[in-house]
This record gives sequence, C-alpha cells and structure tokens, in this order.
Amino acid sequence: MDRLSLARLDLRAAGEAAAADPALVKLARRGAVPDPTVRAGAREILETVEREGADAVALYNARFGGGLADGRLVLRGEDLARAVADLDPGVRRALEAAIFNVRRFASTQLPQTATTIIVPGVELERRWVPVASVGAYVPGGGAAYPSSLIMTVVPAQVAGVESIVVASPAAPDGTMDPVLLGAAGLLGVDAVVVAGGAQAIGTLAFGLPTLGIGPADLVVGPGNAWVTAAKLEISGRTAIDLPAGPSEGLVIATPPAEPDRIAADLLTQAEHGPDSPAILVTTDPEFADAVEAAMQERLVRAPRREILRQALGGHGRIVLVANVAAALAVANAYAPEHLSVDVPDVEVVVAGIRNAGSVFVGPWAPESAGDYATGANHVLPTGGLARGRGPLAVETFGKYLQIQRISGDGLALLRPTINALATAEGLFAHRDAVEARFADTATAAAATSGLGSGASR
Repeated sequence: MDRLSLARLDLRAAGEAAAADPALVKLARRGAVPDPTVRAGAREILETVEREGADAVALYNARFGGGLADGRLVLRGEDLARAVADLDPGVRRALEAAIFNVRRFASTQLPQTATTIIVPGVELERRWVPVASVGAYVPGGGAAYPSSLIMTVVPAQVAGVESIVVASPAAPDGTMDPVLLGAAGLLGVDAVVVAGGAQAIGTLAFGLPTLGIGPADLVVGPGNAWVTAAKLEISGRTAIDLPAGPSEGLVIATPPAEPDRIAADLLTQAEHGPDSPAILVTTDPEFADAVEAAMQERLVRAPRREILRQALGGHGRIVLVANVAAALAVANAYAPEHLSVDVPDVEVVVAGIRNAGSVFVGPWAPESAGDYATGANHVLPTGGLARGRGPLAVETFGKYLQIQRISGDGLALLRPTINALATAEGLFAHRDAVEARFADTATAAAATSGLGSGASR
C-alpha cells in the first residue's frame, strides 16, 4: 500500500494572522451547495414527482435504485411493528438508550412563549408553536443510518409535531435495513417512504396523495448532493432545516496528545465518504508526522480503507500554525461541522470557539460518541454554515407567532409615531387606518374604554 501523505499548509510564519492567509481562506470558503448541473437535475425530478406522484417515484426508484424489490413505496403499521419485534435484543437496548439520551437533551431545548407590555395598552406576545407536519430524510442505500433517524425524529416529537414521515432508500438488493425500520417502529413515526435522492425529497415536500402521505410543512435531514439540491429547490415553498454538504471534521491537537488517538479521530471523520474533509491543525511538525504514521498503520487494517484513502487523499489536510491561539483562529475561520480539541488548557480554547457544529473536548470525547450515544444531535451545519447556524434541535421544528393586542389608549399613544412615519414614507392609507379610528368622538370614547370584545384574550 502506498504511504499516506496528507497535503500540508504551513502557516507558522503568519503567526496569529493565520486565518487571513489566502490559502486558508480558500480552504475555508467551501460551501455546501451542489453544482448547477445537479441543481437542474434535481429540479426536473421534483417537477415530475409533483406532477405524477407515486408513479414518478416508482420510475425513479427503478432508474436510480433505492426502491423495494416488491415495488411498495410506503411502509407503516404492521411492517414497522414487525421490525420492532424482530430486533436483536442488544440492538434494541442500544436504540432505546440512544433515543432516551437524545430525548433527554432535547427536552431542555423547548422555547418559551413571552409577553411584553410596550406601552400601556400595547401588549405583544411571542408565542412558540410546533409545525404541524415534518418530513425527515434519512440516508440509506449502501449503508443505513438508524442513528440519523433518531436525531431527526426525536426533537420533532419533543417539539410537539403532530405528523412525522420518514423517507429513506432501500439497499441495492431491494431490502430495507431492519434496524432502521425497527427504530422507526420504536419511535412510532407515521410512515416510511422507501425512496432516495431528489425523488424522496419530492415525496416529503409534495406528498403522495394516492398513498395517504400528505405534504410536509418542514423537511429536514442530511443526504447526498441530490438530496441537498432538492432541499434547496423546495425551500421557496417548503421550509427546510439547512443544506448539507459532505460531512467534515477538524482536530486541534498538540503534544502531549496521543498521535494514534488523533489518527483514529481523523479516520472516523474520513470514513463518512470519499468527499469528507479531515483536517489536523497543530503547532508541531513532528507531532503531525507521528499522526500521519499512525493513520498509515490504521489504514492497513481498516475495513473501509478505500473510502478512507479517497477522502484523505482528496480532502485530508495538515495545517501547521505558530501557536494554539492561531489554531483557534483557523478553526473559527473554517467553521467545521465537527471540531475536536485535544490540547493543554483545553477549556481556554473551548471558551474561544465561535464557529462549529459540535465540539468534542479532550482525549475522551471521540466524534463517534456524539454520533450515537451522548444525546447531542449529529445533524449539523456543514460547508462553513456553522458561522451562522447551529445543530438540528427542538427549535428547528417550530416557529414564533407575533400576537399584538392594542387598546384605544394604546393606539392613542402610538398615533403620533405612526402618523409621522407613514407620512414620511408616503403610505397615506397606513396613516388613515389609524386616523379613521379617532375620526368620531363617540367611537374614540368607546375605543379608549379598554381592549373591547374584538381584542379579548
């Protein structure tokens, strides 16, 4: 096997300005949006699914794969109950433990409704409500991810979503992963649509009326470039969580961190797929050499070595910096989906982290713990979106309503402000809608007596 050699970016001479280096900026500004040809292809698939429904999904399943061997598109009820009954007891316990931990963390995230008195007689309520229906995409096909099903469904349930439909493709042999179906049954989802790619997103966004699947108000979940492209295409009419590019990870590590442990963490990230970035940021070239050597040793015996070599060869990096402060600046500039920190005085570094999807602190916090067991959500912003977005959470599955209660006294206090600003903008009907309420003395007297029956609570 050829010796592994990761591309290196030496920014030590830049000092704490390493994050501004043009080469680092180019690496960091990667984005999660697929190329225009994929967007165009996804758009065509979505239009066909919207127009032709289940027939189109069956056609695309036959053309691209992802369908059941018997041709069924929807599994529910008995199918899911049977999958639960058939679960290996150890696997079932693991699923239940993961569900419990995710639910426990999610239960701390419920937003609160708040009411504010702006001036006497003007009361504003910010009311949080869950969306009514959610479509959750779960990757599948060559590999199944019941953990991703848990991560997308449990927060929605904690939020109070009434209807949850999951979409996931079957394996190449036309079968659905029994653990994924068992997890769906344990969680009590309404149905599982067996499809992948853009056509699966189409079923969630538009529904399958002939099969009893309604359109979702919100579509969430990670996926490949076709899934991401389709989510972007529907986002003008159906809410989405965020586009998801290739999974990615960045590790800040310096001696005395154990090189083999750091190598294992980088390989964990690269295992996600051949386009997954895995980046080590360190101050020590000899430490980087040791990590690289440890990765080489692990690659020899890794079951997914070809995927690992593709990911590391194309997207693996070692970034050398002058000090830990520069490493932190590089991490914040890159805004990784996963960020692992294994340095002395680790909490000092953690305190300075601004941009990351999920942070793993110290030598005993591998990314895989978050993927499966801690209860933190593993559906995270990629492609640098962590600069402005956070992990999938209960808040994702709801929204705020603004409710405004105004009495006659309250409107009288606001009247000069409204009049002046509406006149300044030339929106005279806006001004007149207020003035009309004060045009008649009797009406004004009645209005100023209280909120009135039309504004009762």
